[in-house]
Amino acid sequence: MTQTLDPITLEVLWNRLLSVVNEQQVTLMRTAFSTVVRESQDLACGVFDTRGYMIAQSLTGTPGHINAMATGVRHFLQAYPPETLQPGDVLITNDPWQTAGQINDMTVLTPVFKDARLIAYFASTCHAPDIGGHIFSGEAREVYEEGLRIPITKLFIRDEPNAELFKILRANVRTPNETIGDLYAQTSSNAVGARELLHFMDEFGLDSIDPLANEIITRSERAMRQAIRALPNGRYENESWSDGYDEPIQIKVTVTVEDEDLYIDFAGSSPQSSRGINVVLNYTHAYASFAIKAAVSPEIPHNEGAFRPVHVTAPPGCILNCLEPAAVASRHSIGHFLPGVIFGALAPAMPGKLIACGADPIWISVWQGKWPVSQETFTFSLFQCGGTGARATKDGLHTTGFPSGVAGVPAEILESLTPLIQHRRELRTDSGGPGTYRGGLGQWTEVSYRGEASWGVSALVDRTHFSATGLEGGKSGTLGEFLVNNIIRPQPRRLYPSYRVIASNSIRLEVVGMVIRSGVPWS
Repeated sequence: MTQTLDPITLEVLWNRLLSVVNEQQVTLMRTAFSTVVRESQDLACGVFDTRGYMIAQSLTGTPGHINAMATGVRHFLQAYPPETLQPGDVLITNDPWQTAGQINDMTVLTPVFKDARLIAYFASTCHAPDIGGHIFSGEAREVYEEGLRIPITKLFIRDEPNAELFKILRANVRTPNETIGDLYAQTSSNAVGARELLHFMDEFGLDSIDPLANEIITRSERAMRQAIRALPNGRYENESWSDGYDEPIQIKVTVTVEDEDLYIDFAGSSPQSSRGINVVLNYTHAYASFAIKAAVSPEIPHNEGAFRPVHVTAPPGCILNCLEPAAVASRHSIGHFLPGVIFGALAPAMPGKLIACGADPIWISVWQGKWPVSQETFTFSLFQCGGTGARATKDGLHTTGFPSGVAGVPAEILESLTPLIQHRRELRTDSGGPGTYRGGLGQWTEVSYRGEASWGVSALVDRTHFSATGLEGGKSGTLGEFLVNNIIRPQPRRLYPSYRVIASNSIRLEVVGMVIRSGVPWS
């Protein structure tokens, strides 16, 4: 195949390639053991060329996973150069500083061989239901407390499972069947992607995927640079606040547009925390680069080329570029603020085009206890979303995850897989900020345990002290509330993104307004 493709051929090949990664994703969701992957779709799937450049991603995928995976594959290639890999090898890591920013996120990479030549890679990243250590929360003071950290290593060796690694995993997690089952699902989905890629290459007579990757990446980069060039050059600033843990966290951003390059710097943001709300630079880059693509040219194919004109920096040791061994489990509670604060900075350069701040961080509650009869342990992660901010010409979306993109969990799933009952789940009236276009509504939920044994919940919540702000005169949205037995938690001046309670058999725990807010409108 030549280096330059005509537009019609390229479009055919591009759509065929997308069908390959979408089949990879469908396989992952249908074979996953955990509701986090199967229902909430907290995952990412992608195909990479021999240099580790992402060519395409699947239909869905959270920015914190897909973008972090896109920049993180280079670490795999450094640890295991192509000449060290053989057919049937599968690599894994959950190192926060190399991939998606927390050890609950497992990245699995599979090299693809054609006639004994390595011709591509398939990767997936998923949030594991458990990884040991502290129950998933922001409570830890070092990453070592947060669970099992796996350096880049082989999960499978020439199609044989790495038995020693699986033994270590099984001994260190609370839900071994689900956690290990998801790893097999990731491996299987990568294998399906590899199989379909080889079929695709045979169908079109391709000996290598790299020339096609070059064409796709080059065109995406060119289109992104053209979109940035349409913005007025200048320096744009904004700031936002998170509830933080023991104290509020300030996020400051400076966005500089210089012709066809765009620079995002988070200097001035709060220093890294002593608790698990810190963000690694890879995750910061993921949500910052996503924000620019969503703002200036969302239709551009998402790949290596779309990242190249966007440059992201943050001072080492700040909340958005934490240094080891900082605790990072609840990094989303800060990282999900980044698109909103960037949009606020760019608003003067793009009037009437951007979305206002919304609920931003998803609310995650991790429920743990025993089944009433069998006394078997259960652990369940529930993801819930507030509304998005108002759009330039429309109201915001109700209870929709942005920027995370995760889906909600049906009450039927919660009640069939755990001894929990969801008594209430409804839209929170008037929780979206007022304006010409209103923010989307948040939701009220109420959950209790139907047995008599002790149980607990680790709740990662935010925007209970700092509401989402509007754009162009739009008003702020409603604050979130987290209640235990009708008492608001956390108490005033105790700003915890993670609240854990162990309830006795006579206490019902209520989580109300489980995902605060909605969005903020335009004036």
